[in-house]
Amino acid sequence: MRTIVKYISACICLTLLGKWSSSQIAAGDNSIVYSTNGVTTVSDTNRLFVVSNIIIEGNDKTKPAIILRELPFQLGEEYALGTIVQKFKTAKKQLMNTGLFRNVIVSLQNIDDHDVNIKVDVEEKWYVWPMVFIKPVDESFNQWWSDKNRDMTRVNYGIRLTHNNITGRNDRLRLSVMNGYTRQFSLQYYGLKLDPQLKWSTNAGVSFSQNREVNYMTLRNKQIALKDRTFLHSTIGGFVHFNYRPKIKTTHTFGVGFNYESIADTISKLNPSFSKGQGIMRYPELFYQVKYVDVDYIVYPTKGFMGEAYIKRRGVGPDSHMDLWEVTARALQSWPMDSKYFFTLSGLATLKLPFSQPYVGKGFIGYDGRFIQGYERYIIDGVAGGYAKASITRPLYTVHLHLPSHAQALRNIPIKLYAKTFVNAGYVYNNTPGENTLTNKFLYSGGFGLDIVTYNDFVIKIEWSINRLGENGLYLHQRNDF
Repeated sequence: MRTIVKYISACICLTLLGKWSSSQIAAGDNSIVYSTNGVTTVSDTNRLFVVSNIIIEGNDKTKPAIILRELPFQLGEEYALGTIVQKFKTAKKQLMNTGLFRNVIVSLQNIDDHDVNIKVDVEEKWYVWPMVFIKPVDESFNQWWSDKNRDMTRVNYGIRLTHNNITGRNDRLRLSVMNGYTRQFSLQYYGLKLDPQLKWSTNAGVSFSQNREVNYMTLRNKQIALKDRTFLHSTIGGFVHFNYRPKIKTTHTFGVGFNYESIADTISKLNPSFSKGQGIMRYPELFYQVKYVDVDYIVYPTKGFMGEAYIKRRGVGPDSHMDLWEVTARALQSWPMDSKYFFTLSGLATLKLPFSQPYVGKGFIGYDGRFIQGYERYIIDGVAGGYAKASITRPLYTVHLHLPSHAQALRNIPIKLYAKTFVNAGYVYNNTPGENTLTNKFLYSGGFGLDIVTYNDFVIKIEWSINRLGENGLYLHQRNDF
C-alpha cells in the first residue's frame, strides 16, 4: 500500500513540476520554488532528498567544472526541499556573477523517491570583443570636454582585444595597443587555474607606456601639466597575482609587481617634490586583498553586500625610490525598499603612510576611478580620507533590441533603465594642501540621474549634480561606483 501511495505522490509531483511561476516561497501558503523561473505546490517541505544528478545544458564554451564550482549543492548531499529551493536562487546569483552568462535557470528536473535530479540551463554571452577606440587622455570625459576644450590632440586611439572565457575556465585575456597622445602596450591574463578544486588561480601582466604630457602638480584643485613633442614619461611594469577562493563568496589575492619609470629632468625642476627619485624610479610592489561578494548582480547590485580591503606596499628599504604603505577599504550594501525602489549605501576609506609623500604618492579623488559626484572636474590630493554615497533607485523598464545575427548571444540585447536620486559626503586630508581649497574640508553634493545597463556588463551613468561650491552640471560615467 505504501508503495502505491509513494508512486501516486511522485506522479502528482512530477505533474506539478511542469508548471512555472515565481521564484520565492510565498508567505501564508506552501508554494515552493522548483526553478529560478517557476514554482509548484506540495505539503511536505521537511522531507530530505538526495542530489543524485546535476544536468548542465547550454554551456557550449564553459567547462562543466566551472559551473559546478559555483553551485551551493553537490552530488550526494541531502537537503530538505525548502532548503534546495533557497539554494536554487543562490546558484543562479553565483553563476550570473561570474560574468559568463546572459541568463541562468536552475530547476528540479524530476523527483524519484528520495532522489532529485537538478538541471542547470545557462545562456552564454559573446566572449570575444575586439574594439577600436578613440578616447581622451584626461582622467574623465568631463575634464577633456570642459577644461581642455575638446582638444583633439589630447586623444589616444588604438585597438583592444578582450576574451572573457578563453579556455572555457572563466579565464580572461586583455590585449591593448594604443598610439596618439600616449603610446601603450599591455598584455594581461587573469584566472589561470592551478588546482583541480579550482580554489587557486593566478593572474599576470606586463605593460609599457610613453606619455608626451605629465601632470606635475595640482594647483587650485586642477592638475598642471607639462606638454612636449617628445615623450616625457616612460613606464615599464609587470605583476603576478595568486588568488585563493576557498568558498564561493570570498577571495584572497596576494600580489607582487615591479615598476620602472623614466621621467624628464624638467619635471623635477618644476616640482622638486614630484617624486623621491630624480629622473629614474624603480620600485617593487607587494599587495594583499580580501574581497567578499554576496549581491544579486555584481555589475549593478540591487540587493546584497559586497566589500573589499587591501594593503599595498610600494618600495622596499630606506633607499627605495618609493616609500608608501596604503590601506584601503570599501563596501556597498543595497536594500530593496519595496517592489519598485531600492536603497544603496557605499563608501571608501584610505590611509597612506608616511604622510610625507611626494606628489606621485598623494593621488586620491580623481584617480583610479575614485570620484565624488559633483566634483568630477577637480583633482583632490591627500593621504587620508574617504567618502560615502547614498542613492534611491527605481527600475524604469527594459528594452530588448532584436538584431539580425548568426550568433545566438547577439540576437536579443536587453537594455535596462534606472532612475535615481543621490547624495554624497567626503573628506580628504592633505598635510601640504598649498592653494588647493577642496582638501581638509567637508565635501558634499547631491543630484539625480539615469543609469543604463546593457549587454556584456556595460554600465552608462548620466548624472546631474550640484556641489558645495554651488556648481552644477551634467556628468557622464562609464563604470560602476564599486
